Amino acid sequence: MTDAPKPSLLLVDDDPVLRPRLARALAKRGFQVREAADGAEALAAARAESPELAIIDLRLPDVTGLEVLRDLLAIDPTTRALMLTGYGSIGTAVEAMRLGAVNYLPKPADADEVVAAFERADEPPLTSGAPIEAPSLARAEWEHINRVLADCGGNVSEAARRLGLHRRSLQRKLQKRPPVD
Repeated sequence: MTDAPKPSLLLVDDDPVLRPRLARALAKRGFQVREAADGAEALAAARAESPELAIIDLRLPDVTGLEVLRDLLAIDPTTRALMLTGYGSIGTAVEAMRLGAVNYLPKPADADEVVAAFERADEPPLTSGAPIEAPSLARAEWEHINRVLADCGGNVSEAARRLGLHRRSLQRKLQKRPPVD
């Protein structure tokens, strides 16, 4: 008895080390993988042949991964997309899900985590067996600061004013890595 062929997958990531490694690992698991280094390349590949699955990095050199997600689903609404990022926050995760992503993973993620994330997306909500944990206070603060900064278009002075912080205090907080829960 032979297994059914795995679906086609479009991997969109500008990281020249991660992208080929993840592509090879997914190909070894039977996926038909195509790679794209930026949003324009990804959308051109999707127009040529729409993928069944897509893995999209949030930060790309030409556009955001959220824009690629939106445009990819406009080309083919049946494409199941997973967002992958090293700069995750609750705000971007919610926005990705609102736009139609089936799941959201932080980097670094290996092929097994990616496959599991697509499989979890098929399960009904709240039955995946994973406990739901609230983020720590430090994580929530970091995400709020970054959301306000994004709302201000990256203007640190305006973000500091809205947050009621001194500009230098905000700059020090922004230099830190996100807290790990």
